[in-house]
Amino acid sequence: MMVREEIDYEKFHTTIRALFGPAVKDQNVQAFFRKVMSSPDEKPEWLEIFGCFTGESDGMSSPTKESTVLLVSEKRQITHSVVKRKDVIKGIVKVPLLHFTITASQRGVLTMFSKKMKVLATIDVEDPTWINGCDFLPNLKYVVAVTESTVILWDYQSKESQSDGFVIKPMKNCLLCVCTVTMADNLAKDTILMGDDKGYVYLLTITNDDFIMKQSRAEKESQFKVLDSESFDIPKRKLHDDWVGKIRYFSALKCFGSCSTDSINSFILDDIKRLEDHLPVKEFSVPKGVNAFTYCGKAKVIVTGGNDRILRLWNPVVNFSPVGKLFGHKHSVVEIVTNEKDQHVISLSCAKVFRVWDIQTLSPLQVFYESHGTPEEMNAFPMVFDNDHGMLFTGSDVIDIYPLANVIQDLKELPQTHEKSLNVVLYNRAFHQILSICTESVLKVWDLETGSQIYQIEDAHGLNTEVTCAAIEINGVYLATGACDGTVKIWEFESGQEVKALPLAQHSNDEHRVLKIVYLKADEDQHAVIVLEQRGKIKIIQGDSAQTDLYVTWVLSEIVPFPRRNPVVYLSLKPSSLETQDFFPEIRLLCNTSSMRNDTETFLSSVDIKCFDVLKVEGCRLIATGSANGEINLWDFESASVKCLGKTTEDNQGSGVNAILFLIRSVSSSRKRSAMSPTPSVRSDASAISEQGSSLDLHEEENAESYEINTEIKTAEETPSRKNSQNPEMSVQLLKAKAGQSPILASAHESSCIRLWSIQGNLMKELLPFSEHPSGPLTALCTDIFTKILLAGSKKGYIIRWNMASFLEDPRNKKNEIKEELCWRAHATEVVELFIEEEKNVIVTASIDGSVRLWHAMTGYYFGYFGQARKFELSDTSRLILPSDVSNFPAIIKEESKHMEKKVKYPLMLDRDKWKSLTRLPSDLEKAEHGEAAHGFKYFKALDSEKFQTLETFEFVSKEAGAVFGFLPIYELENPIEVSMPKSLQRIKAEKSSHKGREKDPDSIEELSQDK
Repeated sequence: MMVREEIDYEKFHTTIRALFGPAVKDQNVQAFFRKVMSSPDEKPEWLEIFGCFTGESDGMSSPTKESTVLLVSEKRQITHSVVKRKDVIKGIVKVPLLHFTITASQRGVLTMFSKKMKVLATIDVEDPTWINGCDFLPNLKYVVAVTESTVILWDYQSKESQSDGFVIKPMKNCLLCVCTVTMADNLAKDTILMGDDKGYVYLLTITNDDFIMKQSRAEKESQFKVLDSESFDIPKRKLHDDWVGKIRYFSALKCFGSCSTDSINSFILDDIKRLEDHLPVKEFSVPKGVNAFTYCGKAKVIVTGGNDRILRLWNPVVNFSPVGKLFGHKHSVVEIVTNEKDQHVISLSCAKVFRVWDIQTLSPLQVFYESHGTPEEMNAFPMVFDNDHGMLFTGSDVIDIYPLANVIQDLKELPQTHEKSLNVVLYNRAFHQILSICTESVLKVWDLETGSQIYQIEDAHGLNTEVTCAAIEINGVYLATGACDGTVKIWEFESGQEVKALPLAQHSNDEHRVLKIVYLKADEDQHAVIVLEQRGKIKIIQGDSAQTDLYVTWVLSEIVPFPRRNPVVYLSLKPSSLETQDFFPEIRLLCNTSSMRNDTETFLSSVDIKCFDVLKVEGCRLIATGSANGEINLWDFESASVKCLGKTTEDNQGSGVNAILFLIRSVSSSRKRSAMSPTPSVRSDASAISEQGSSLDLHEEENAESYEINTEIKTAEETPSRKNSQNPEMSVQLLKAKAGQSPILASAHESSCIRLWSIQGNLMKELLPFSEHPSGPLTALCTDIFTKILLAGSKKGYIIRWNMASFLEDPRNKKNEIKEELCWRAHATEVVELFIEEEKNVIVTASIDGSVRLWHAMTGYYFGYFGQARKFELSDTSRLILPSDVSNFPAIIKEESKHMEKKVKYPLMLDRDKWKSLTRLPSDLEKAEHGEAAHGFKYFKALDSEKFQTLETFEFVSKEAGAVFGFLPIYELENPIEVSMPKSLQRIKAEKSSHKGREKDPDSIEELSQDK
């Protein structure tokens, strides 16, 4: 300490210049001076004056992309005058909940910054004493700062006419540090800890009452109101034999920590009760003492650093030996902070060299050097890490902000999983892995939890052959892919080896392009998939152990003539065809298609099919297709019929079906579904039919009536086991007898709506996304395995989440509604596929922008994208970041009751009853001539004027009195009070009234005289 007081830098610099001349650079002299001041006992190396340092700078290599943790090149400086001339910042504090940043300079400038580092309030303390530290009082909403002999409580919200706060004085010893004790009691009081130059630690509790009861009478007006320190009960205890350098409170440990350069009582960690009961405390001894310390909650370790230049890691319970040591600093360590999310420790030496360490591996990650400032500032270099936003704050004569590299990458780098647009993203639940395929036919497999790539296959179907779709079988062992040339291949998912293939057709063209593929069965003996081709053909492709190639075993008719009145056509089934494949029987239409082409009473089904879905459970075999003109065909092989749902006029735009999905929820337990199709739908593997036990019933009697027909149905071959399936009435009775729930068909349309259909063909409900910006046409659908959540992706990159658990339990109950819970923009372009993983509670989205991104399922929090350098942290959602092409944070949709509780701010209110009536059936609006105009103005039709409650009014006598007095209420007394007047005044008044009466009415005077 004596050396520091005797050596003056100006004299030191002058002497060095006189000895060695201009060959010595100023920056080398500064660095040499810092080393001498920090380690006065060590022998100096005089070559260091000429820049030949053997210190920390030798270990600083140029940062690479892998080793960079903090981006020094992206450093931001706050040059606001938070300090005076020749002043330095002594303390920086982050207030997490309020997003405030507080700084305190040595010469008395207190400043509060907003989240965007704009000055909210600042004050220049008139007391000439130096400020040594500061903190924030969360309950009292004051900034506390300690000086050599006072405690300042700054009211940053005070007005000009009020005082700026309070000051507690006098304090006997010189206060050097302060911290707030954070507790969850939310009482109107705060507790602070302080350390002084004699080794004492103080405990001070302040309440709102103290500001009134303990004021001292001031002889003159001052900046702060004075509180007498003698009126406070301030317990204190001597814990160190030297200065108390720092003091902090760790709410996770419910303990406070204090450090000193004392080699015996270097670091204290114990409960604040020890300051009052004087029981033994937990002491940690470190040679040459401790200058700084921190606590990492995830790793559950205390990290200390001091003049011996070693970082020590301690178990908070064990104080006799550290659990690890970190070597590398060549100068005294003066500050340590923790990056909780990444479990990194950032240490700073008095030579202004930063080092970043990994706590888990005890390895150095990055080293960088801060060059600006003068040597005297080395002991006043505070540092704090903002875990919410991933930024390091340091203070000298300015504030330096260093962002984390991964945060900057998320903000500036465009996420890219593939170089080309994506066609497929699927989830293998057995292996917890993700499959992504782009238009360049690059197939990649990723680990869901970490985001690391496992393997990659290029040109899976041959050179320049685009892979258009894929499916994974229910056990996750096999993968099926389809290509633009109509070929289909089977792969082993884990190894990526090809198993079987459907050979290329001789006359292959765009009509054979495979749009969608669904796995029906997979084992060593047999593979079966059902595919949708470009021109609407649906085929079943199989392969067995006896043959090396796949082959087509079943084809569904692509053109069906429907009656316009009742668009239902009955089929003739061939049960014998099930001998070759046991999934769907061959069919024959009970009408002549060629003779009905020109019939005005019929129409032909569309061949421009864009999507399809399959549902095959016990007692139910369904195939649904969606077309570009809005037509939905439902093939029911139990009732031997095909229905056309949602047929619209050809000139109507925006009704096209982009995705289709079966929804079914079992009463006893949630039915397992296959996640193997491009549109993850609710279906079961054919091999697991006996295990599912799912069954159906009809929940509306009117739906059952719609099944009654007057046409006799004949089959080419009929067996007793198939008779019931050929009779619709018998099929209805069978369905009613089953215990379960009827499936629902969901369709996503170009008109931005989702329609829910019963399998009887009735439109049950329509959903319109509620978002701040138009979501655009919906392009993808998926549900969770319990069918409680419905997710939709749009052409503009939005993701919408609905809760439909109560609705599926009883769709007939109007109280069971489908509630929209969340809406956010995940991509800037069209969403191709998405799925939800319930165990990890995450949602994966894929877009034509070439990226596959990961989100939190409940909040829409962005974790990152597959292909990024860093690993995912699925357990931490504290740091709010967004992709570079997205600017809006997710919007959580609240319930209706919460909307109604808000106060009215505008004269127009949304009448929700009118809104529901207008949005109940958007399909009706599509049939109108001005459908688009009606749809555009329906929001304004639902607006109604603000409804005021009728107030009690009074009947006014006269409205001619004016705008003010004419509307004042007039009260009538029940018993009027008689006014008494002197007799003399009564006589004069009577004479005047009689005189006026004679002048106005002479007839009345004559009558009066006659009476007399």
